Amino acid sequence: MTLTLTVSDEVRALAPGFTHLAVEAHGLVNGPSTEASAALLDDAARRLAARLDGRAPHEDPHMAAWRAVYTAFGSKPSRTRNSAEALARRALADGGLPRINLLVDLYNAVSVAHLIPVGGEDLDLVRGGMRLVRATGEEEFVTVAGGEESVEHPDAGEVVWCDATGVTCRRWNWRQGPRTRLTERTVSGVFLLESLAPLPVAELVAAGTELAELLQKFSPGAEVTVRAPESVA
Repeated sequence: MTLTLTVSDEVRALAPGFTHLAVEAHGLVNGPSTEASAALLDDAARRLAARLDGRAPHEDPHMAAWRAVYTAFGSKPSRTRNSAEALARRALADGGLPRINLLVDLYNAVSVAHLIPVGGEDLDLVRGGMRLVRATGEEEFVTVAGGEESVEHPDAGEVVWCDATGVTCRRWNWRQGPRTRLTERTVSGVFLLESLAPLPVAELVAAGTELAELLQKFSPGAEVTVRAPESVA
């Protein structure tokens, strides 16, 4: 069954022009990072450097738009960066990008190469549809701190992704919770690519298509569907 993704009216008002694209995949094969997935991450870092041409990630117009939206819902964008900017900074640093697992490596490579926030959720662990909303502050976000499970609550007004159980990602795309993350047991996933103006929708579609092709390549026989982008007018 196709996962339902909805954007609340409050988020629509906050970020007109927001567009998201979902890639849904079944029959995936995950596992530890490989030489091939590491090579994709290294290539993505090179593509990013060429794209920025000496600029810092936050100076890119798309990242500047995300910083403005983060400020609008009360988050400090230099402290809690959107996922694409945070990854881009790591990609350009001496240590480079982290190797997590095969599926995460694939979507991180696409995120960095296109400078677009990308997240992945295990479909078998998502409860009900997923909604992008402004939090009341009472929602639960289950995370791990010091090796122990703990519960946080988002700030009132914070933009969060959530399902029927609770928050799956805080501050729009800043921090994903461990409950729905992609692990080496994942066989079905949804990958969410998010953009704001001035990034052309065609660039978002190109990134989604690239990710779908990588998923198909690394999981031969997987059923991969790229949904049409959904824009907030």
